[in-house]
Amino acid sequence: VQLQASGGGSAQAGDSLGLSCTASGRTFGYTVAWFRQAPGKEREFVAAMFRNTGRAYYADSLRGRFTISRDNAKNTVYLQMNNLTPEDTAVYYCAADGGIILSSIRIPRAYDYWGQGTQVTVSS
Repeated sequence: VQLQASGGGSAQAGDSLGLSCTASGRTFGYTVAWFRQAPGKEREFVAAMFRNTGRAYYADSLRGRFTISRDNAKNTVYLQMNNLTPEDTAVYYCAADGGIILSSIRIPRAYDYWGQGTQVTVSS
């Protein structure tokens, strides 16, 4: 499985951006997730869609502003980010794994497959 993230860029505070992550190879039945990493910080969980139920999970601080979705026919997962703030500035990574258990959904090391990352920069 190879993941290709796209859609990052520069935005002003309050703007919206959408990210896409397209997979080559079978990801049906995989948990797909977005993480982000700001300079000098650890990679943190953003959102995920769990493989068994399709239910979405979010970082508590981002719920309500970010929305994850997927189009299985296109092998693509999306992240819609609204009302961006400078604190959202980071490299955003998509990830996927076929064996995630729910208790590990927020843990980066639980995922085997990663995209290359796309930069999101939000200015005030």
